[in-house]
Amino acid sequence: MTFEWMALAAALCWAVGSLISAPASAHLGAFAFTRWRMTFASLLLWSVALYSGSWQTLPADKLWLLAASGCIGILIGDTALFASMNRLGPRRAGVLFATHALFSALLAYLFLGETLWGWTLVGSGLLVSGVMCAILFGKRASEQHHWESSSHQLGIGIGLGLLSALCQAVSTLMLKPLMETDIDAIAASAVRMTTALLCHLVLLWLGFKVARTYLPMTKKVLGMVAFNALLSMVIGMTLILQALKLGDASLVAMLSSVSPVLVLPLLWLVYKRRPAAGAWLGAALTVGGTVLILLH
Repeated sequence: MTFEWMALAAALCWAVGSLISAPASAHLGAFAFTRWRMTFASLLLWSVALYSGSWQTLPADKLWLLAASGCIGILIGDTALFASMNRLGPRRAGVLFATHALFSALLAYLFLGETLWGWTLVGSGLLVSGVMCAILFGKRASEQHHWESSSHQLGIGIGLGLLSALCQAVSTLMLKPLMETDIDAIAASAVRMTTALLCHLVLLWLGFKVARTYLPMTKKVLGMVAFNALLSMVIGMTLILQALKLGDASLVAMLSSVSPVLVLPLLWLVYKRRPAAGAWLGAALTVGGTVLILLH
Protein backbone atom coordinates (compact mmCIF):
# COMPACT_ATOMS: atom_id res chain seq x y z
CA MET A 1 0.00 0.00 0.00
CA THR A 2 1.39 3.42 -0.99
CA PHE A 3 1.48 6.30 1.47
CA GLU A 4 -1.47 7.99 -0.27
CA TRP A 5 -3.72 5.00 0.33
CA MET A 6 -2.45 4.65 3.89
CA ALA A 7 -3.48 8.24 4.60
CA LEU A 8 -6.91 7.64 3.03
CA ALA A 9 -7.32 4.42 5.02
CA ALA A 10 -6.50 6.32 8.21
CA ALA A 11 -9.16 8.90 7.29
CA LEU A 12 -11.69 6.09 6.88
CA CYS A 13 -10.77 4.68 10.30
CA TRP A 14 -11.24 8.11 11.87
CA ALA A 15 -14.57 8.58 10.09
CA VAL A 16 -16.01 5.26 11.29
CA GLY A 17 -14.62 5.73 14.79
CA SER A 18 -15.88 9.28 15.12
CA LEU A 19 -19.43 8.25 14.24
CA ILE A 20 -19.86 6.91 17.77
CA SER A 21 -17.50 9.26 19.58
CA ALA A 22 -19.94 12.16 20.02
CA PRO A 23 -22.35 10.46 22.47
CA ALA A 24 -19.50 8.76 24.37
CA SER A 25 -17.54 12.02 24.68
CA ALA A 26 -20.62 13.91 25.87
CA HIS A 27 -21.34 11.14 28.42
CA LEU A 28 -17.84 10.92 29.91
CA GLY A 29 -16.47 14.40 29.20
CA ALA A 30 -13.61 15.23 26.82
CA PHE A 31 -10.80 14.41 29.27
CA ALA A 32 -12.30 11.16 30.55
CA PHE A 33 -13.23 9.98 27.06
CA THR A 34 -9.70 10.63 25.78
CA ARG A 35 -8.19 8.95 28.84
CA TRP A 36 -10.24 5.77 28.38
CA ARG A 37 -9.44 5.70 24.66
CA MET A 38 -5.74 5.98 25.35
CA THR A 39 -5.89 3.22 27.95
CA PHE A 40 -7.34 0.75 25.45
CA ALA A 41 -5.02 1.92 22.67
CA SER A 42 -1.88 1.69 24.83
CA LEU A 43 -2.68 -1.86 25.90
CA LEU A 44 -3.29 -2.97 22.31
CA LEU A 45 -0.23 -1.23 20.86
CA TRP A 46 2.19 -2.51 23.50
CA SER A 47 0.78 -6.04 23.16
CA VAL A 48 1.58 -6.01 19.44
CA ALA A 49 4.97 -4.30 19.90
CA LEU A 50 6.09 -6.77 22.59
CA TYR A 51 4.77 -9.84 20.75
CA SER A 52 6.40 -8.87 17.44
CA GLY A 53 9.60 -7.54 19.01
CA SER A 54 9.21 -4.24 17.19
CA TRP A 55 9.86 -2.34 20.44
CA GLN A 56 13.56 -3.04 19.80
CA THR A 57 13.51 -0.53 16.93
CA LEU A 58 12.86 2.33 19.36
CA PRO A 59 15.94 4.63 19.54
CA ALA A 60 16.68 5.48 23.18
CA ASP A 61 17.98 8.94 22.28
CA LYS A 62 14.78 9.83 20.38
CA LEU A 63 12.19 8.68 22.92
CA TRP A 64 11.82 12.27 24.11
CA LEU A 65 10.70 13.29 20.61
CA LEU A 66 8.00 10.61 20.56
CA ALA A 67 6.93 11.62 24.05
CA ALA A 68 6.73 15.32 23.11
CA SER A 69 4.75 14.48 19.98
CA GLY A 70 2.32 12.41 22.05
CA CYS A 71 1.82 15.24 24.53
CA ILE A 72 1.16 17.80 21.79
CA GLY A 73 -0.87 15.71 19.35
CA ILE A 74 -2.78 13.38 21.67
CA LEU A 75 -2.85 14.94 25.13
CA ILE A 76 -3.54 18.50 24.00
CA GLY A 77 -4.79 18.01 20.44
CA ASP A 78 -7.28 15.17 20.94
CA THR A 79 -8.60 16.58 24.20
CA ALA A 80 -9.07 20.02 22.64
CA LEU A 81 -10.90 18.46 19.68
CA PHE A 82 -13.45 16.64 21.82
CA ALA A 83 -13.84 19.66 24.10
CA SER A 84 -14.58 21.73 20.98
CA MET A 85 -16.99 19.05 19.77
CA ASN A 86 -18.88 19.20 23.07
CA ARG A 87 -19.31 22.98 22.66
CA LEU A 88 -19.87 23.38 18.91
CA GLY A 89 -21.08 19.98 17.80
CA PRO A 90 -18.94 17.67 15.66
CA ARG A 91 -19.95 19.28 12.36
CA ARG A 92 -18.55 22.72 13.16
CA ALA A 93 -15.66 21.31 15.18
CA GLY A 94 -14.82 19.22 12.11
CA VAL A 95 -14.49 22.35 9.97
CA LEU A 96 -11.96 23.80 12.39
CA PHE A 97 -10.02 20.54 12.70
CA ALA A 98 -9.85 20.21 8.91
CA THR A 99 -7.56 23.26 8.91
CA HIS A 100 -4.78 20.96 10.19
CA ALA A 101 -4.10 20.15 6.53
CA LEU A 102 -3.38 23.82 5.85
CA PHE A 103 -1.26 24.15 8.99
CA SER A 104 0.68 21.03 7.96
CA ALA A 105 1.34 22.31 4.45
CA LEU A 106 2.59 25.66 5.78
CA LEU A 107 4.80 24.11 8.47
CA ALA A 108 6.16 21.49 6.05
CA TYR A 109 7.14 24.29 3.67
CA LEU A 110 8.79 26.35 6.42
CA PHE A 111 10.65 23.60 8.27
CA LEU A 112 10.95 20.59 5.93
CA GLY A 113 11.27 22.35 2.59
CA GLU A 114 8.26 20.51 1.13
CA THR A 115 6.37 22.27 -1.64
CA LEU A 116 3.17 21.57 -3.57
CA TRP A 117 3.15 22.60 -7.22
CA GLY A 118 1.10 22.12 -10.36
CA TRP A 119 -1.82 19.74 -10.37
CA THR A 120 -0.91 18.46 -6.92
CA LEU A 121 -1.39 21.97 -5.54
CA VAL A 122 -4.68 22.32 -7.40
CA GLY A 123 -5.82 18.95 -6.08
CA SER A 124 -4.88 19.89 -2.51
CA GLY A 125 -6.86 23.12 -2.80
CA LEU A 126 -9.92 21.27 -4.12
CA LEU A 127 -9.62 18.65 -1.40
CA VAL A 128 -9.49 21.11 1.51
CA SER A 129 -12.25 23.26 -0.03
CA GLY A 130 -14.41 20.19 -0.51
CA VAL A 131 -13.96 19.00 3.06
CA MET A 132 -14.96 22.37 4.50
CA CYS A 133 -17.85 22.78 2.06
CA ALA A 134 -19.20 19.33 2.94
CA ILE A 135 -19.10 20.09 6.65
CA LEU A 136 -20.39 23.65 6.49
CA PHE A 137 -23.26 23.03 4.07
CA GLY A 138 -23.87 19.33 4.65
CA LYS A 139 -26.67 19.68 7.21
CA ARG A 140 -30.40 19.85 6.63
CA ALA A 141 -32.36 22.23 8.84
CA SER A 142 -34.46 19.39 10.27
CA GLU A 143 -31.53 17.22 11.32
CA GLN A 144 -31.12 16.80 15.07
CA HIS A 145 -28.76 14.07 16.26
CA HIS A 146 -25.51 13.83 18.21
CA TRP A 147 -23.57 15.16 15.24
CA GLU A 148 -25.54 18.40 15.27
CA SER A 149 -25.70 19.18 18.99
CA SER A 150 -23.99 22.32 20.22
CA SER A 151 -23.88 24.82 23.05
CA HIS A 152 -23.49 28.59 23.23
CA GLN A 153 -19.77 28.61 24.11
CA LEU A 154 -18.84 29.72 20.61
CA GLY A 155 -15.58 31.56 21.26
CA ILE A 156 -14.10 28.84 23.47
CA GLY A 157 -15.20 26.14 21.04
CA ILE A 158 -13.56 27.88 18.06
CA GLY A 159 -10.33 28.39 19.98
CA LEU A 160 -10.22 24.75 21.04
CA GLY A 161 -10.94 23.55 17.50
CA LEU A 162 -8.10 25.59 16.01
CA LEU A 163 -5.79 24.50 18.83
CA SER A 164 -6.53 20.84 18.07
CA ALA A 165 -5.74 21.39 14.37
CA LEU A 166 -2.46 23.16 15.12
CA CYS A 167 -1.40 20.45 17.59
CA GLN A 168 -2.18 17.73 15.04
CA ALA A 169 -0.02 19.48 12.43
CA VAL A 170 2.89 20.17 14.79
CA SER A 171 2.97 16.65 16.25
CA THR A 172 2.91 15.09 12.77
CA LEU A 173 5.76 17.20 11.43
CA MET A 174 7.85 16.57 14.54
CA LEU A 175 7.86 12.87 13.67
CA LYS A 176 8.59 13.10 9.93
CA PRO A 177 12.43 12.91 10.18
CA LEU A 178 12.26 10.15 12.81
CA MET A 179 9.78 8.03 10.84
CA GLU A 180 12.18 7.98 7.86
CA THR A 181 14.51 5.77 9.94
CA ASP A 182 14.01 2.07 10.78
CA ILE A 183 11.67 2.76 13.70
CA ASP A 184 8.49 0.67 13.74
CA ALA A 185 5.24 2.63 13.46
CA ILE A 186 3.37 0.49 16.02
CA ALA A 187 6.13 0.83 18.62
CA ALA A 188 6.30 4.57 17.99
CA SER A 189 2.52 4.85 18.43
CA ALA A 190 2.77 2.91 21.69
CA VAL A 191 5.29 5.38 23.15
CA ARG A 192 3.25 8.41 22.07
CA MET A 193 0.04 6.94 23.46
CA THR A 194 1.52 5.89 26.78
CA THR A 195 3.13 9.29 27.36
CA ALA A 196 -0.15 11.10 26.76
CA LEU A 197 -2.00 8.61 28.98
CA LEU A 198 0.42 9.14 31.87
CA CYS A 199 -0.04 12.91 31.59
CA HIS A 200 -3.82 12.46 31.66
CA LEU A 201 -3.56 10.27 34.76
CA VAL A 202 -1.39 12.86 36.50
CA LEU A 203 -4.08 15.49 35.90
CA LEU A 204 -6.69 13.13 37.35
CA TRP A 205 -4.56 12.22 40.39
CA LEU A 206 -3.84 15.89 41.08
CA GLY A 207 -7.57 16.44 41.39
CA PHE A 208 -8.20 18.71 38.40
CA LYS A 209 -11.96 19.06 38.06
CA VAL A 210 -11.84 19.07 34.25
CA ALA A 211 -10.27 15.58 34.26
CA ARG A 212 -13.13 13.97 36.17
CA THR A 213 -15.73 11.76 34.53
CA TYR A 214 -19.09 13.45 33.93
CA LEU A 215 -21.28 10.35 34.17
CA PRO A 216 -20.47 6.78 35.27
CA MET A 217 -19.15 4.38 32.65
CA THR A 218 -21.71 1.97 31.19
CA LYS A 219 -21.24 -1.19 29.11
CA LYS A 220 -22.56 0.57 26.02
CA VAL A 221 -20.24 3.55 26.39
CA LEU A 222 -17.31 1.24 27.19
CA GLY A 223 -17.92 -0.61 23.92
CA MET A 224 -18.02 2.70 22.02
CA VAL A 225 -14.75 3.84 23.58
CA ALA A 226 -12.98 0.52 22.90
CA PHE A 227 -14.15 0.44 19.28
CA ASN A 228 -13.11 4.05 18.73
CA ALA A 229 -9.69 3.40 20.32
CA LEU A 230 -9.06 0.40 18.04
CA LEU A 231 -9.98 2.18 14.82
CA SER A 232 -8.90 5.76 15.46
CA MET A 233 -5.88 5.48 17.74
CA VAL A 234 -4.43 2.04 17.03
CA ILE A 235 -5.08 1.47 13.32
CA GLY A 236 -5.57 5.06 12.15
CA MET A 237 -2.61 6.68 13.87
CA THR A 238 -0.30 3.78 13.04
CA LEU A 239 -1.24 4.12 9.37
CA ILE A 240 -0.40 7.83 9.51
CA LEU A 241 3.03 7.16 11.02
CA GLN A 242 3.69 4.49 8.41
CA ALA A 243 2.61 6.90 5.65
CA LEU A 244 5.11 9.46 6.96
CA LYS A 245 7.88 6.94 6.30
CA LEU A 246 7.11 6.99 2.60
CA GLY A 247 5.59 10.33 1.64
CA ASP A 248 5.56 14.08 2.17
CA ALA A 249 4.05 15.20 5.46
CA SER A 250 1.93 17.83 3.71
CA LEU A 251 0.29 15.31 1.35
CA VAL A 252 -0.27 12.82 4.17
CA ALA A 253 -2.05 15.56 6.12
CA MET A 254 -4.12 16.61 3.09
CA LEU A 255 -5.32 13.11 2.28
CA SER A 256 -6.02 12.16 5.88
CA SER A 257 -8.21 15.26 6.29
CA VAL A 258 -11.02 13.78 4.14
CA SER A 259 -12.55 11.90 7.09
CA PRO A 260 -15.43 14.43 7.53
CA VAL A 261 -16.48 13.74 3.95
CA LEU A 262 -16.29 9.98 4.48
CA VAL A 263 -18.60 10.41 7.48
CA LEU A 264 -21.44 11.69 5.25
CA PRO A 265 -22.43 8.33 3.72
CA LEU A 266 -22.08 6.75 7.16
CA LEU A 267 -24.53 9.26 8.61
CA TRP A 268 -26.86 8.52 5.69
CA LEU A 269 -26.61 4.81 6.48
CA VAL A 270 -27.20 5.20 10.22
CA TYR A 271 -29.81 7.99 10.32
CA LYS A 272 -31.52 7.22 6.97
CA ARG A 273 -31.27 10.85 5.85
CA ARG A 274 -29.82 11.74 2.47
CA PRO A 275 -27.02 14.37 2.71
CA ALA A 276 -27.89 17.91 1.70
CA ALA A 277 -26.84 19.43 -1.63
CA GLY A 278 -23.86 21.15 -0.04
CA ALA A 279 -22.56 17.80 1.14
CA TRP A 280 -22.69 16.39 -2.39
CA LEU A 281 -20.85 19.43 -3.76
CA GLY A 282 -18.17 19.15 -1.06
CA ALA A 283 -17.81 15.44 -1.67
CA ALA A 284 -17.40 16.01 -5.42
CA LEU A 285 -14.67 18.62 -4.85
CA THR A 286 -12.92 16.33 -2.38
CA VAL A 287 -13.01 13.34 -4.72
CA GLY A 288 -11.75 15.49 -7.61
CA GLY A 289 -8.90 16.86 -5.50
CA THR A 290 -7.97 13.40 -4.21
CA VAL A 291 -7.86 11.99 -7.76
CA LEU A 292 -5.56 14.81 -8.89
CA ILE A 293 -3.21 14.15 -5.97
CA LEU A 294 -3.15 10.41 -6.60
CA LEU A 295 -2.49 10.88 -10.33
CA HIS A 296 0.24 13.52 -9.94
